[in-house]
Amino acid sequence: MNSKDKIYTLPQLLGQVQNWRSQGQRIVFTNGCFDLLHLGHVDYLEKAKHLGDKLVLGLNTDASISRIKGPSRPLQDEMSRARVMASLLFVDAVVLFGEDTPLELIKAVQPDILVKGDDYAVEQIVGHEVVQAHGGEVKTVPLVKGYSTTNIVKKIENNINP
Repeated sequence: MNSKDKIYTLPQLLGQVQNWRSQGQRIVFTNGCFDLLHLGHVDYLEKAKHLGDKLVLGLNTDASISRIKGPSRPLQDEMSRARVMASLLFVDAVVLFGEDTPLELIKAVQPDILVKGDDYAVEQIVGHEVVQAHGGEVKTVPLVKGYSTTNIVKKIENNINP
């Protein structure tokens, strides 16, 4: 399977999720910008995958990231980010979303497990009520300390402009 084959439109994803569910697979969902892939992302996504059978990654569009993080972001365009994320062996599906939060996507996918890093409390995770209302679980996984795209960008900027 090519990485491109793991990038879905929402209708395609919903069909795939239905197929996985018919096979008894548990769907794990997480989301983020994933602007520069780093060890913290890899560790987080690997842990998320181990919580179920199939890992669906909601990826913010370029417009969404610019609204959230400012006009200098994202550093990489959405299709570049989608391909990089889809290339990871523990990511089963990537779907772009243009809203500021993944709430509508979570409502559509209805994951069995919603996961974010442990920098969130369960009550702070967007969509936790939706998932819990249909009997799903909301979990956090420990993050590798010291890794963030923002910190990497600052380090690069400091090396360019000491």
